[in-house]
Amino acid sequence: MAHHPKAVPLVAPGHTRPVTHLSFSSLQDDGTYVLISSCKDGNPMLREWTGDWIGTFFGHKGAVWSSKLSPDTSRAASGSADFTAKIWDTYSGEPLHSFPHNHIVRSVAISPSTSHLLTGGQEKKVRMFDLGRPDAEPDIFSDNGSNISHDGTVKSVVWVGDHTGVTAGEDGLLKWWDLRTRKLTTSLSFPGPITSMELSPQTNRLVVTSGKTVSFIPALLNGGQTHSLTLPYAPSSASIHPILQDRFVTGSLGDEWVRIHDVTGEEREVLKGHHGPVHCVEFSPDGEMFASGSEDGTIRLWQTTPGKSYGLWQGTQANGGP
Repeated sequence: MAHHPKAVPLVAPGHTRPVTHLSFSSLQDDGTYVLISSCKDGNPMLREWTGDWIGTFFGHKGAVWSSKLSPDTSRAASGSADFTAKIWDTYSGEPLHSFPHNHIVRSVAISPSTSHLLTGGQEKKVRMFDLGRPDAEPDIFSDNGSNISHDGTVKSVVWVGDHTGVTAGEDGLLKWWDLRTRKLTTSLSFPGPITSMELSPQTNRLVVTSGKTVSFIPALLNGGQTHSLTLPYAPSSASIHPILQDRFVTGSLGDEWVRIHDVTGEEREVLKGHHGPVHCVEFSPDGEMFASGSEDGTIRLWQTTPGKSYGLWQGTQANGGP
């Protein structure tokens, strides 16, 4: 990579506890997008693509571990340590429905049609709720009739296409489910617990961290190449550039840094700014920036190409910073 000016992140304050998860919306028709953040303060936040605060969702009574947005950004879902998942109206900020669970909800995903919600967490169960019938009993996915989806906490659930759910567990398994038949279609095993899994919709790949490995896996396991790299440290989260696909970023619980690697795994940059371990990283859908969330309670936004005129960085880099 060519030498770039020093990265100067934008700091997005507002949370009062560690930031646990970040998720960008898809790119909207006007070229913008929004970012939703989860936090142990129990209050997910919505931000403009510039990092400007839009609003806070109040209603959970425990840490929020995961939040996702519907494709048109009109709805948000959140999963919490208060044993509930919630669906929110992103325009009013009001909760539309609360779905009770029997233990901590660690991950949520909204279907592309915004008709259903997937959840997973410390019950080891993956549930699917019909948002058109929110009071109906959910479907619970199991491949052995035990009513258990994974032999460990479900760390992440994602929705792929119209009819596939992928779930990742501390049991080291990725599982693909046909959401029409509620049946397991295939699985992939890792030697250790899976610590994070995110869908990169533009590249149609899952980005999975487990131990010191980062794996890039075809979202539907449909003949594409699986690419795995071993790093010198254990990443907490990873995200691949959605357009160029020539780099990925990571966070780690072992230090306070965000790292950029090329696709061979070679470390290209170490970005310093956080004051606590980095729990989550995520590229924006246009690839122009990535966000990191930390134990320090802040979100930092980093330009992919420092010095480029973009968003709130317009005119701020010529003199070395804001």
